[in-house]
Amino acid sequence: MNQTALPLSLGIDFGGTSVKFGVVQGHEVIAQAPAIATEDFNEAQPLIDAIVYVIEDLRAHHPEICAIGVGVPGFVDFETGNIHNLTNVKGWTNIALRDILQDRTKLPVAVENDANCMAYAEWKVGAGMGKDHLVCITLGTGVGGGIITHGHMLRGAHSVAGELGQTSIDYSGREGAYGNLGSLEDYIGNNEIAADARQTYAKHNIDKSITECTPAALSQAAAQGDQVAVEIWQGIAQKLACTVVNACWLLNPAAIIIGGGVAKAAHLLFDPLKDSIQKQLAPAFLNGLEIIPAQFSNDAGIIGAATLAREEASNVK
Repeated sequence: MNQTALPLSLGIDFGGTSVKFGVVQGHEVIAQAPAIATEDFNEAQPLIDAIVYVIEDLRAHHPEICAIGVGVPGFVDFETGNIHNLTNVKGWTNIALRDILQDRTKLPVAVENDANCMAYAEWKVGAGMGKDHLVCITLGTGVGGGIITHGHMLRGAHSVAGELGQTSIDYSGREGAYGNLGSLEDYIGNNEIAADARQTYAKHNIDKSITECTPAALSQAAAQGDQVAVEIWQGIAQKLACTVVNACWLLNPAAIIIGGGVAKAAHLLFDPLKDSIQKQLAPAFLNGLEIIPAQFSNDAGIIGAATLAREEASNVK
């Protein structure tokens, strides 16, 4: 279908620090509104009021918006649109967000986990378009995942499947937020990378501040020939490979799509990652397997939420 012939939908990317809005047509964000600072609100209702205000303002300029999609950083029941709880957002427990927004806007609304929204964007209009079996991983402050199998989003019995960041890479490792041991997120989240990198430098008798050990700073250092930084990226790739390999053995995907800020390290991450994966899979699992950078960056959540909402609305008879 012609990109300009597609109807407009509104994507909302609800993060721990801000709520971002975008009017989406096909794979493009054609209009945006100023973000709302999540930390300015201690309760759900005032923030919902602020979100509705922005929605109505965008609809005044784009009255052809046909549906609203919201990606949220936590556990949500996709079938009901009810939020169980949100990570690092105060007051968001057991909130019937879909019903509230539908009642206030009179538009169809879809509410989904933010990593699933990223996966949906890459599957439908991005790097994984045309593939029926995908594993998508987003790397940032946390580690999120989304799974496409047989041309459908895998959501599980209670719509919370795909949390690859909580899978273990060490059965006796660090204790995670839910009591799970050795979760990937507790090793390659942004903050964890920086803290571990500082310790690695210290072992080489090099004193680095935390700000000098962020993923962005490590990428720059490695590009400038810092061999410790190169070593750190190899370690990150090895940890990520553990989860990717497990996902491959379990799901036999056609492609692994990796996005988020950490993935901006490009070849520093992808080269050792591919090498590690190839050493740990049988030929049948490696046959045609692609390890692909995500097409969308900061707009992935908006595009995925909007695309999901538009398609869900079009399927309602």
